[in-house]
Amino acid sequence: VQLQASGGGVVQTGDFLRLSCAASGPTLSSYSIAWFRQAPGKEREFVAGIRWGAGTTFYAGSVKGRFTISRDSAKSTVYLQMNNLKPEDTALYYCAAVRDFVLGDIRRSEVQYDYWGQGTQVTVSS
Repeated sequence: VQLQASGGGVVQTGDFLRLSCAASGPTLSSYSIAWFRQAPGKEREFVAGIRWGAGTTFYAGSVKGRFTISRDSAKSTVYLQMNNLKPEDTALYYCAAVRDFVLGDIRRSEVQYDYWGQGTQVTVSS
């Protein structure tokens, strides 16, 4: 699986952005796709994820209610709609994929993902 992330930018507090993660390779129906982010001096953290086949979505508590993850099967693309952005959302955002047959909660650790896209920078000014 190859992943290409895009859509980052510089915005102000309260603004919105939509990130895209275009996937290519084998069929994605058995994959989970997630967004992670890493701020300077901090560890990479889980932001949101989606089970491609079922469309089930999962979020970190810090973004729930503000961010929405979705997928477009025809375009093999996962989106992260980020609303009401805050300065603490500033980070390099990555999309990642793993072939996933586990039920229950989605994988939330970066070490559990096998495929990564390049990062896209999101900067939120106050």
